[in-house]
Amino acid sequence: MNITKLLNIKYPLIQGSLARISRHELVSAVSNAGGLGILTSVGMDQAELRAQIDTIRNETDQPFGVNLMLQQPNIPELVEVLVEKRVPVVTTGAGTPAPYFEALHENGTKVIPVIPNVEIAQKMEQLGVDAVVAEGMESGGHIGQMTTMTLVPQVADAVNIPVIAAGGIADRRGVAAALVLGAQGVQVGTAFLAAEETPISSIYKQMVISANDNSTAITGITLGDPVRSLKNPLVEKIVQLEQSGSTKQQLRDLLDGSLKKAVYDGDAADGSFMAGQIAGEVNEIKPAAEIISEMFS
Repeated sequence: MNITKLLNIKYPLIQGSLARISRHELVSAVSNAGGLGILTSVGMDQAELRAQIDTIRNETDQPFGVNLMLQQPNIPELVEVLVEKRVPVVTTGAGTPAPYFEALHENGTKVIPVIPNVEIAQKMEQLGVDAVVAEGMESGGHIGQMTTMTLVPQVADAVNIPVIAAGGIADRRGVAAALVLGAQGVQVGTAFLAAEETPISSIYKQMVISANDNSTAITGITLGDPVRSLKNPLVEKIVQLEQSGSTKQQLRDLLDGSLKKAVYDGDAADGSFMAGQIAGEVNEIKPAAEIISEMFS
């Protein structure tokens, strides 16, 4: 099925879930503009998730989704809220949605996992998911090992469900390339860091629009959890420590709470400012609706 019909949206665009960032302000703006806004659930309990969903429904009558980062310890409790609220779409990452799939799907929720390779895409198709997001390592945040250019066509050839491309997409050229590679739509995250409605510090937004093609680095490789972020003193220090063979505990101590410092405090020295390599193409703060309309102009 066509992805726009499957999700009942105008444009074949899913807003990537930005951990601790993509809250109701951004989600509603994206959905009202014809895309699919995705609410982060990172750091939320049941009460906050309910409140965010209720606020979104007050701000838009369009479809939206919620992302589950499956490493969170309270996922079963969050799933209870998603079932209770009959959320239209759930995207998942950092694990398999299998334990929660039946409860969500039987409730009418479309389930779309983010996948890093062909094998997992095929397993998700066997599970019965509605589509997959094939995310290349160009993305910000937690990443896999394959690039968007290599991953998307191989996944598109390997499964019969819709494939959504993610990683390195911020304008209409990226959208066109994704469609040529065999995707039915795109997931975009980094471009929305510069949306007017995105609830992050002005420092974070300025770092994104000031970035160039060489402004990101990968940390957490020795922890088995690679993450792409904008370079700053914290990231550069972690890269040096990983190269010198520092202990995992040293790295965890530095990283602990660093995302909160970036999102809430705009701590340019000690925050973890997750963003993709395409940040070098994001040069202006503008409304989410304008970002989307320019992608599909």
